[in-house]
Amino acid sequence: MENGLANVSILAIPLLLALTVGAQDLQPEEDFQSWNDLQLTIPLSPKVDFQTQFTVRLGKNVTRLNDGRFAVGVVLKPHKSFSINPFYSNIRARNAVSVFREEHRWNLRMVYRFPVEVFGLSHRSTFEYRIRGAAKSWRYRASLNLEKDLPEKIIPRAKFFIADEVFYDSLLDRFSRNRFSIGINKTLNNNLSLDLYYMRQNDGVSRPGDLHTISTALRVKLGGK
Repeated sequence: MENGLANVSILAIPLLLALTVGAQDLQPEEDFQSWNDLQLTIPLSPKVDFQTQFTVRLGKNVTRLNDGRFAVGVVLKPHKSFSINPFYSNIRARNAVSVFREEHRWNLRMVYRFPVEVFGLSHRSTFEYRIRGAAKSWRYRASLNLEKDLPEKIIPRAKFFIADEVFYDSLLDRFSRNRFSIGINKTLNNNLSLDLYYMRQNDGVSRPGDLHTISTALRVKLGGK
């Protein structure tokens, strides 16, 4: 009897391995998604803003909810060319086996705007401390952004922008992800603006990691001038 059970166990191991590999192969490397942000800003003083953001991400070719996010923090503006943005994010995202998992993320973002007059040029650095159950890690993100006013006769009160962002992951000990974005920012009124953009993500580790997205970001300023 014991020999029979041992033989069955030995035969079952390759089958389980095959099923595991098969399940991983079902995960596509690419996906078309839609990411949508709603950002609310409340000026507390000339150099301090309260800020919160809600995010919904649709995946599987924009047919299902992949990700819901909430962020809250402040923006400190010690100089017109420099800002510091500490904030907390709560994330519920669908993992590779289609189960939603919660992540807590503590972030520190710093933005420097270069003194260029012809166009807007800025560099953004973000440090993230990620808590996913018992797993803890950190990530560094560096982004270079360029924007240019569009002619009023084409789209009034609008800017064209491009950005590129790279990710360094402590778990992988290397740069593992790149995001390139191109789009338009349209000022609707003094308290409301809208970003509409395309983003291409390349990531050889996550699945799906190579993404095409059509995304929006609605920015609302409450109070202030």
